[in-house]
Amino acid sequence: MTGLGGWDRDETNRWILYHGKIARAMTATRTALESALIPVTAYILVAGVECYRRHPDMMREIAAALPPEEIGAAGRRPGNQVDSVHHWSIANIYLVGRQVLAPFGMVTPETDLAGTATVLDFWKRAAAPWRADGHLQAWDAGGVVQPYDDAVVEELVAGAAPVTDDATRARIRKLNAALTSYLFLLYFDTRAGYQDTGPYELGDGRVLLVRDFSEFGVGHFPWSAAVAADLPYSNLTAALVLDGVKLHVTDWGTSTAEPDDYLSRLEAFGLFTPHPDGKLERVSLDALDELAAAVKVAQRRCYRLIAGMDRNERIDAGAYVYFTFLRPFAEAAGIADRLDWTVPRDSLDLYDGIATLDKMPDVEADDSIPYYTPIPEPPILETKASR
Repeated sequence: MTGLGGWDRDETNRWILYHGKIARAMTATRTALESALIPVTAYILVAGVECYRRHPDMMREIAAALPPEEIGAAGRRPGNQVDSVHHWSIANIYLVGRQVLAPFGMVTPETDLAGTATVLDFWKRAAAPWRADGHLQAWDAGGVVQPYDDAVVEELVAGAAPVTDDATRARIRKLNAALTSYLFLLYFDTRAGYQDTGPYELGDGRVLLVRDFSEFGVGHFPWSAAVAADLPYSNLTAALVLDGVKLHVTDWGTSTAEPDDYLSRLEAFGLFTPHPDGKLERVSLDALDELAAAVKVAQRRCYRLIAGMDRNERIDAGAYVYFTFLRPFAEAAGIADRLDWTVPRDSLDLYDGIATLDKMPDVEADDSIPYYTPIPEPPILETKASR
């Protein structure tokens, strides 16, 4: 296909309203954004401004290196972060930044249409082949996210060992709790580091839930070297074979289950470390306790590091996490190191004001107001003949 963003105003507005409707419903059910440690609202707003002003050009460069369709298709293997939350974020964080800038007259109609069309076109063209089921988001598919094909599912199920005793189940719970809480902190109070996909129906009343724990070792986060240098893995994929469980997976990569205690229905479990060539290497279940202990050490280091930052350092780090939600797509295209990921950079004119904010505006409650504002029609210019 040709270059990005060849949409007119009506088509662009259709997708702005589409995202707004879903984002409104999703954010209305979220847990509180603020934590006692990290100024989440401030960093999301800084990241949004950076994304609005910079992501269109970056997406054009990524798409020139590899079409978004091929990037999306390449994400259908464990071991990368071309996943549902990163797809959701490259559209929605940009639109959040747009909402921040518009009231201050900092959104120019001509550049707004070109930039917004570029971002949403990139998202749509990457998301469709990543899902490969005719839908674009879990919301459209009724809470189903199944990017992994039958071959991957069969490999994961075949590598899962039966769980037959409470001691093994307890060790699995311990590791899962350690990884999820550590990744939540490493990613500055966001769940982008661990992603659920499924349910994958196994045809016998059982379902497979796949949980990818991604990029938790030393990586592009500047703080990761001081935190994660001793971890034996950077990426893990867990296969959870469940019996008698109903799953609903969101576009944020989280799942809800019936019954709530789905691990009590765990029949088999496998842990794998994915390699860049697509190979899945099994991790011995004998290593679970040692791995959980190492993760706990990394989590304590991460907490101490963040606690030692001042407010602006925490904002900058969190904004970097959100701004770099585009990075996995650049990595798939092989150009991540050619792009400038510096944050803050293009939000400095607003930074001091944004950095003081501790609460998002309440826009979920009033359905009469678009969650994301459509691009207005251009003004009708009065001519001498019409006077």
